[in-house]
Amino acid sequence: MTGDIVILALLIITAVAFDFTNGFHDTGNAMATSIATGALKPKTAVTLSAILNVVGGFLSVEVAVTVTTSVLKIQDSDTGALITGLDAETAMFIIFAGLVGGILWNLATWLFGIPSSSSHALFGGLIGAGLAALGTVGINWEGLMIKVIIPALLSPFIAGAIAASAAWLVFRVTANVREERREKGFRYGQIATASLVSLAHGTGDAQKTMGVIALGLIAHGTLSDQEIVDNGLPPWIIIVCAGAIALGTYMGGWRVIRTLGKGLVELDSPQGMAAEASSAAIILTSSHLGMALSTTHVATGSIVGSGVGRPGAQVRWGVAGRMAVGWLLTLPAAAVVGAITYFIGHLVGGVGGAFLVFAILLAVGGYIYYRSQLQKVDAANVNDDWEEGAEAVSLPGESSPALETAGAPRASSASGEATTKAPAATPSGGAESDKEPAPTSRRKDS
Repeated sequence: MTGDIVILALLIITAVAFDFTNGFHDTGNAMATSIATGALKPKTAVTLSAILNVVGGFLSVEVAVTVTTSVLKIQDSDTGALITGLDAETAMFIIFAGLVGGILWNLATWLFGIPSSSSHALFGGLIGAGLAALGTVGINWEGLMIKVIIPALLSPFIAGAIAASAAWLVFRVTANVREERREKGFRYGQIATASLVSLAHGTGDAQKTMGVIALGLIAHGTLSDQEIVDNGLPPWIIIVCAGAIALGTYMGGWRVIRTLGKGLVELDSPQGMAAEASSAAIILTSSHLGMALSTTHVATGSIVGSGVGRPGAQVRWGVAGRMAVGWLLTLPAAAVVGAITYFIGHLVGGVGGAFLVFAILLAVGGYIYYRSQLQKVDAANVNDDWEEGAEAVSLPGESSPALETAGAPRASSASGEATTKAPAATPSGGAESDKEPAPTSRRKDS
């Protein structure tokens, strides 16, 4: 087995791992509002979302084509061959390093419950590795601006405006309907709209990883642009990527679901349906146009908009502000990690460098998972009341108000021994995770 084949294999494994993290990081985009309002039980919601992510992955390849052509400039646009001076091993290592940057940023933001963009983490990692290897000529700046940057800046505001208008209209039309009846009716509507968001997520985000694997195969010489145009993506790429994002979605991503469902706005069913319908319409439209849109930006903008549009609702702008900071940091932070990863691998060189980078990824990922288990969020406590100033996870030696309420363990002394408060719902092991969430207080319309 040649070195090129080994690096390609590690690239594909890492791409599938990124797809998995994309799934559990972005589950909240589709299902956070339905879980928060009680329209769907937590486990039911993530199972439904996983199934629809698989279906969505087979509906279109426009976004995958965007990823292969609009971020890195490693191919000659006329012949499809690698640009002069770039060999297959270096090209694959650029993609591999970019994936590592995206995964590590995804894991870090998931740990702190920040709904950052998996798409921009991926693009940031690829950009950083491309700059480290090739300089500014290695980036397709025009494609990046049109297909990624401009949609990223505009989508939260467009989604927010549409959701605010929809929420205002809903409450205007149902002003004389009893609150209990309105809640029950819109919960059924939420099931449909949340399902549509999950389907849209599959058409967008699963394709991004398909595009990365295709780009790796193009760099290796196993696949060409013309083959994709003539025959589409190889079926095994679609099946593997759709399955990986579905598995990640089923795992839940409860930390981000909690932030989106409880941290931004205390949602009622009409708001949830307005937010989900707005998100689905925008994501499906962008996927059809080949825009690699961030579902996180769209979903968050829609949720905030549903709060703005509801009379008397209170948006937690501090939480929204922290999310916005995370969004601004995603591209540059992932780019820095991608660049560092490329330099480390390039310094060692060849297969040895690839295995070293892969080992670093496993070590850092393992530590982040360990930290997440110290203050666990799962289906049992994802809907507990949100406390102001709460964070998804605290630093060593500190406590997290939000998770103490949910019965999560916290560090109680400098020695690091953990104590656990009595859980508010079921134990965090999740054996009873499909029970109806504890009712939360509801506001009266003003």
